[in-house]
Amino acid sequence: MIEFARACDDIASTPAKLAKIDRLATYFRTLAPADLRAAARFVTGNPLAARDDRRLAIGYRTLLAAARKVWAFDEAAFSAGYRAKGDLGEAIASVFGAAAAPGLFAETLGPAMFAALLDGLASAEGKAVARRREALCERVFRACATPREAAYVAKILTGDLRIGLREGLVLEAIAAASACDAATVRRAATAAGDIGEVAVAARAKTLDEIAVRYFAPIAAMLATPVAFGSSYRELAEGTWLVEDKFDGMRAQAHVRGGEARLFSRTLNDISRAFPEIIAVLRAFPGDAIFDGEIVAQRDGTVLPFRYLQPRLQRVDPSPELIAEIPVRYVAFDVLALGDRFLLDEPLLERRSAGASLMLPGETFAPAPWQTLEPGATPAAIESLFEASRGRGNEGLVLKRADGPYIPGRRGKWWVKLKRELATLDVVVLAVEWGHGKRNRVLSDYTFAVRRSAGDGELLPIGKAYSGLTDAEIAEMTTWFLAHTSSPPSGRRLAVEPQIVIEVAFDIIQKSSLHASGFALRFPRIARLRPDKDPSQIDTLADVERIYREMLQREGVHE
Repeated sequence: MIEFARACDDIASTPAKLAKIDRLATYFRTLAPADLRAAARFVTGNPLAARDDRRLAIGYRTLLAAARKVWAFDEAAFSAGYRAKGDLGEAIASVFGAAAAPGLFAETLGPAMFAALLDGLASAEGKAVARRREALCERVFRACATPREAAYVAKILTGDLRIGLREGLVLEAIAAASACDAATVRRAATAAGDIGEVAVAARAKTLDEIAVRYFAPIAAMLATPVAFGSSYRELAEGTWLVEDKFDGMRAQAHVRGGEARLFSRTLNDISRAFPEIIAVLRAFPGDAIFDGEIVAQRDGTVLPFRYLQPRLQRVDPSPELIAEIPVRYVAFDVLALGDRFLLDEPLLERRSAGASLMLPGETFAPAPWQTLEPGATPAAIESLFEASRGRGNEGLVLKRADGPYIPGRRGKWWVKLKRELATLDVVVLAVEWGHGKRNRVLSDYTFAVRRSAGDGELLPIGKAYSGLTDAEIAEMTTWFLAHTSSPPSGRRLAVEPQIVIEVAFDIIQKSSLHASGFALRFPRIARLRPDKDPSQIDTLADVERIYREMLQREGVHE
């Protein structure tokens, strides 16, 4: 793994995309097929193939316990290394030293060997799995000859590489290394569900032999947010299909030969949680891959996300829970039919191709849509938005009728239009060091409301980490470090409750996680409020009022 680590360090220090691609392609050309297969997976941050639904479940404590057995490091030095970088792999590299016992490998640890060990661990079952995890970590740490190897072994084990590589850049590097067409490589990667397999096939010039692989989930295409009340210049050209944005769970459905499976946005198999949807999908007359949304429903009406949550917390829901919270799969795209991928086809043609399978029903239905012609006015767009909100949905998703399906990417083809439910003025109680490029600043804010106008007790209600500029975060970091209220606990610091912020959010719901009894969904820091002091922040009564108004708009009575 020495050369792997060297290549990753070079890539991480290179901001230019073309330079990253060139360096990775150069490294790929040096590898034997087995090492190439493993290394291509590893540089995307995945210890296993994307289509592999097994999990290593190796966490911080397991890695740290193994590292302690291998190197007699000082705990304070490790903590300082972790604080400095905000990265477990880098912290382990900072305490790398001579192994406490002779290495167990007579040969250098390489990508293929490491992949074989990970495969064995992923297949392990029984009560001894936890011990095997730690033993594997200890074994590979002993095989590392340099601190950089140890850093990247830990990064791969945790799936947290952080070298500035998106999968798209890795695919371009595979194409460059093998002198193949980049579009052909991307299409093969979508079909295979294993970038390592694609890298080997590209070198062997057998990409055309990779067919659609059912039950290997495809990364979901994403919509770019558009601010409500803007000029909507993104929609000025072309014909757009307009759909309601449902408050549900994104899911991909694979149907082949009477078998069916559902996958979440994070590519996890969630089939067992929704047996009624699986039963309907199994009855389909052909093979297909759908993209859509799972929603809670009652009397034909889509319900807010909080009604769906109890279903998400059960792997095997009881008949009583299924009856209490009926669900529907709303299909809004068709990604494959039979052995043919449709990703490069225009959206209208994809939907037309799957029309015979997308039959309306109580448990499965195509997403209804309208057409927005070129030149639509902001008033017309907002009228459609208000109609969607009137149906109890979040807002709109607008999709170019001639657009392709681009897995895992945001772009100009899909946009989403939402509006915050409300904002609250809150006070910051605690802060945490960020991750990645924010590992040296305090960017995660836990905040609270007052119990009442006459009672200053602070009741936590959520945590937000987005919305402020880098300059604002840096300025606030200096302030927070000078105003801590207790010794730090790991990456978290309790701070004096003086900083007031305005927080926007989409949904408010009851929750036992916070002392306030409520939680905010998708909270974002709208702005700093230096004009307010903590005595002027919102109260629990304000939270309860917003919650009641939300229920009234939804026609729900508690």
